Amino acid sequence: MQLTVQGAAREVTGSCHVVQAHGKTILLDCGLFQGRRSEVQRKNLALPVPVSQIDAVILSHAHIDHAGRIPFLVKSGYAKAIHATHATRDLCEPMLADSAHIQEENAEHLAWHKREHFEPLYGRREAARTIDLMVPHYYNARFEVAPGVFATFSEAGHILGSASISLEVENGGRTKKLVFSGDLGRDGLPIIRDPEPPADADWVLMESTYGNRDHGSTEGAREELARVVRETAARGGRVLVPAFAVGRTQELVYDLHQMAESGEIPRLPIYIDSPLATKATEVFERNADVFDQTEGFVRSHNGSSLFQFPLLQYTPDREDSKALSRATGPMVIISASGMCESGRIVHHLQLGASNPRNTILIVGFQGQHTLGRRIVERRDTIKTFGVDIPLRAQVAVLNGYSAHADRTELSKWLHAVRAKSPRLKDVFLVHGEPEAQEAFAQQLRDRGYRAHIPTAGERISLG
Repeated sequence: MQLTVQGAAREVTGSCHVVQAHGKTILLDCGLFQGRRSEVQRKNLALPVPVSQIDAVILSHAHIDHAGRIPFLVKSGYAKAIHATHATRDLCEPMLADSAHIQEENAEHLAWHKREHFEPLYGRREAARTIDLMVPHYYNARFEVAPGVFATFSEAGHILGSASISLEVENGGRTKKLVFSGDLGRDGLPIIRDPEPPADADWVLMESTYGNRDHGSTEGAREELARVVRETAARGGRVLVPAFAVGRTQELVYDLHQMAESGEIPRLPIYIDSPLATKATEVFERNADVFDQTEGFVRSHNGSSLFQFPLLQYTPDREDSKALSRATGPMVIISASGMCESGRIVHHLQLGASNPRNTILIVGFQGQHTLGRRIVERRDTIKTFGVDIPLRAQVAVLNGYSAHADRTELSKWLHAVRAKSPRLKDVFLVHGEPEAQEAFAQQLRDRGYRAHIPTAGERISLG
């Protein structure tokens, strides 16, 4: 078995890992690179391997940095199976359609500015074809990927449908197993079940996004959210929340719903200003069977009632979104994208970042070279649509809302895997910035692991 890391190598976007076994080539994820436009355009156009050589794709979850280049594979001729959990397939339908729309809009924008034709990375037709190729599977159900190669999904606890992937290769009566963590979540996240560490791993390919730091508690983040809403409302301002349309938005709605019922926040309008988040929430409602039923609020608000309450309004239509700019009084606006690189949140920042009564509330990881990172760094000015805007709004960062496991939680997951894997040999760290990876690798080595940090394109023989 051979492993080649072709994305998310010493960075946090573009997840893509190539496994070759029994003469077959399998991709674990094929995500979109995000960041500086000139750099990511080159990376996104570079296929991990020729399409004719790919025999199967296994997708860990629906986030665009893990799934967002699969339609480009399809556009390039890929027509074989794409394996995913049921909820991941359901989420990919609106998410990939939205991504295709952004690709088409970006191509039109470049064509207008450069006065030449630009081909979108892919379009809505390829996104729809991708869904047709998806084969859904239940958690903990072993399935054949290729002759002699089998896979099993286990709960990763990151977003709805997210999975760790156990890839087994049979050879001469012996079985070897590579476990790909996918993006790992945290114990105690609302709605989503806790991660379930797989067993019998020979090698672990593991994310390391927060390998050098710990988060605040989820309960502390909830209390801080209530404080930010109360204080901003008292100033007469808006709480502007750039949030991923899938996962983070639903967690925030869940907590705001509880706070509204308990009186922890004032009665003010809360808007979900994202067509994708609206569609994703509908997918959540259809997949309530995989919610964490240990939570009392989940059990008492079955189905759609979890994501519907009197203060909450969804604004999928463009005209409803535009009307928010004319609205007055305190409010909460949750809008995509999560790193402020595109979507309606950019319009809200353009209008609201210069107002000191407002608060920009950051609730997730912000990659290098993104607008979200520049806000976290509290730059004097930020650029939206080519215009410099003074950053005078308050900036609050709540890392407790991260859907990624922190340093301690990553270690806990890996120790649980090792406890059930007497043959575990090596750990390969991906999906992390270099500083986080180096710190986490050293911590693992101090605890007896053989930890490695592959570079992009590095070919690893697993034996």
